[in-house]
Amino acid sequence: MSRLPVIVGFGGYNAAGRSSFHHGFRRTVIESLDLASRQATIAGLAVLMKLIKVVDGQYQSLEGEALDLGQIDEQFSPYILASTLVRRIEKKYLDVDAAHWQKSITIDATAGNPLSFITLRKQLPEPLPSDWAVEDLSPSEVRVTLYDSCDFKIDSYRALPVKSAGQLPNGFEPSELYNARFHPRGLAMTVVGATDALRSTGIDWHVISKHVAPDEVAVFSGSIMSQLDENGYGGLMQSRLKGGRVTAKQLPLGFNSMPTDFINAYVLGSVGTTGSITGACATFLYNLQKGIEHIQSGKARVALIGNSEAPITQECIEGYGAMGALATEEGLRQIQGSDDVDFQRASRPFGKNCGFTLAESCQYVMLMDDELAMELGADIHGAVPDVFINADGFKKSISAPGPGNYLTMAKAVASASQLLGSEAVQKRSFVHAHGSSTPANRTTESDLLNRIASAFGIESWPITAVKAFVGHSLATASGDQVISALGTFKYGIVPGIKTIDEVAEDVHQQHLSITTQDRDLGREAMDVCFINSKGFGGNNASGVLLAPHVAERMLRKRYGEAAFNAYLQRREKTRAAAAEYDRNALLGQLDIIYNFGKDLIDDSEIELGTERIVIPGFEQPLTFKKDDRYSDMLD
Repeated sequence: MSRLPVIVGFGGYNAAGRSSFHHGFRRTVIESLDLASRQATIAGLAVLMKLIKVVDGQYQSLEGEALDLGQIDEQFSPYILASTLVRRIEKKYLDVDAAHWQKSITIDATAGNPLSFITLRKQLPEPLPSDWAVEDLSPSEVRVTLYDSCDFKIDSYRALPVKSAGQLPNGFEPSELYNARFHPRGLAMTVVGATDALRSTGIDWHVISKHVAPDEVAVFSGSIMSQLDENGYGGLMQSRLKGGRVTAKQLPLGFNSMPTDFINAYVLGSVGTTGSITGACATFLYNLQKGIEHIQSGKARVALIGNSEAPITQECIEGYGAMGALATEEGLRQIQGSDDVDFQRASRPFGKNCGFTLAESCQYVMLMDDELAMELGADIHGAVPDVFINADGFKKSISAPGPGNYLTMAKAVASASQLLGSEAVQKRSFVHAHGSSTPANRTTESDLLNRIASAFGIESWPITAVKAFVGHSLATASGDQVISALGTFKYGIVPGIKTIDEVAEDVHQQHLSITTQDRDLGREAMDVCFINSKGFGGNNASGVLLAPHVAERMLRKRYGEAAFNAYLQRREKTRAAAAEYDRNALLGQLDIIYNFGKDLIDDSEIELGTERIVIPGFEQPLTFKKDDRYSDMLD
């Protein structure tokens, strides 16, 4: 009997805000919310963005004036709506109108026209160029005379052609929420994002860890671009060129596996399985597959899966821009037909587009096997029975799309059809497309989705693409898709692709339903969502995500009415605790978990035996499992 991996918690942050309890999802469909939900969403973002404060549980302006939800909506919603989702890059990242670079200048200092300058002795280069003559002026100063041509690097500034990105809500700074000691932005996002997912479960981690062996916990996380700001590899690579020194932290904190390491060492205190699987833009699904496999096989009973990516740096923007992959200001100007570009509509899946939009994001989901979830009374937000991964085979261009995605999506649909029946897939499924917003993607992905829909008898397959709102967060991209799909299961709304006026003419949609407006299909209208992801190099992945009502129906059948009703009673306590965290979080009390230097394990106190290991701080021992996999091959 296979264990079913169920989602018992989820959280993180992207350009739409906090992910837990569907707050980020509500920002993406805010036009379709009722007034009370809209006002609550705006108020939560206002607190997160430090536009208002909370005193004794009451909203106040920064000047101390009491505010109700209606006043917050009226005063702050225009700014909040303009300062979330994809938008013009804010100057805290870089000035896209005056990005720094060094311009090379050659000075011709011939013998007939030598060049002299005065500088400090300690600033002289080593070794001294052969054509430099140095005259002492004082113990500290010298005059340098050049008799030949010389190249100089001069600080200069120029406008970047790419000016938009999916950025965390303006004013929200993850590193301000805990004692972040020179942590790169991606790692600070990891700590706060993993905390959000863990808190959202409504079950204290110490309670969970008491019910599992130390090695029955798994963490799979990471990033594909590593940590590229000045506290990570960015500072490491730039230091000597800028005349500075490398710090002891820049190299180790830059590792792409460091998000996983931070979760183990400072959030969970886990000694279980750990890993950082990378697969370009499909990385989240790659890690999710590992978590699913570990739970289904019994190697783990709990798994925290996710990614954190912070690529809004000048180097990343120029690198992807040099490939012609990003939407430029001029390209958007031509598409939108106006000199004044609306950068909030820069990411345009399946419409007229000119490239994707980089984004930062951290997203995490907590998985449990169904038996443990039932035992603990965990709230189940969905189930993930499978993720399929296939390469493209021989290809001319490493970045071009290929046939592998046909395999992953077809296998995902076939899997769901076998599990739920053809009618569920044909009538009650939808797709979170990769939807990168490039001209090539809109034709190739729509073609494969259209052909698969035809093959499986799907007449009008609802298609959405969350990158329209939050941009392309690289490693975390399919995590953004999963979190958005959970919001659809909760509210029954499939987000429309509202950044385009119409679907492009070359998009294949005979069997697809792509709209520019939100669709309110009603709660429990969708049974399954297919998460599709395509990455550079032929990294294709497609996941099957089951709705919570489907997962509950499966558990009711597996365990029986009496056991399931008992579970529902235990779940009430869990939901109450989770709701308490959400209420506090909306008031700015995020309660970040960062256990630096706490509860350290003394190696000398580990008890080693032939059948088990007892580890200090863990209630259950690590018991060696009987391995009879190859018993038929031995005497």
